[in-house]
Amino acid sequence: MPVDSLIFTLPDLAATEALAARAAAVARPGDALLLEGPLGAGKSAFARAFLRAASGDPALEVPSPSFTLVQAYELPACTAHHFDLYRLSGPDELEELGWEEARDGIVLVEWPQRLEYLTPPDALHLRLEPVAGDLRTVTLFGWGPRMEALLP
Repeated sequence: MPVDSLIFTLPDLAATEALAARAAAVARPGDALLLEGPLGAGKSAFARAFLRAASGDPALEVPSPSFTLVQAYELPACTAHHFDLYRLSGPDELEELGWEEARDGIVLVEWPQRLEYLTPPDALHLRLEPVAGDLRTVTLFGWGPRMEALLP
């Protein structure tokens, strides 16, 4: 029976990076990964590890898009866009950032609640929750049969 959702523990940064690498291995153009959680939950660390794995470049420079709001990366399979929507008031501001064009590739979105009606229905939702130190729990849902590839 297919897995609809997963909940497990990420004991350290290496475990978060390994999850990101597994997601990068099964991601494809048109995918959206919605990274949820409070400040310091590991959303940017996940996005950085995902982009490095997807690009095949472990040294890829991946700055936080907190001030630029979006960063684009050319990957072998497509272009990926990393959005940080923390400072946006809502979805109407996404048009200026090239949201529709970015959806042709892979999008990683921090603070996805700002998407509102633009939230892709088939997105992978990753909810990261800090527990103590680098220990986090992660809840994932939304990728149907590909969910099993995300298991540790």
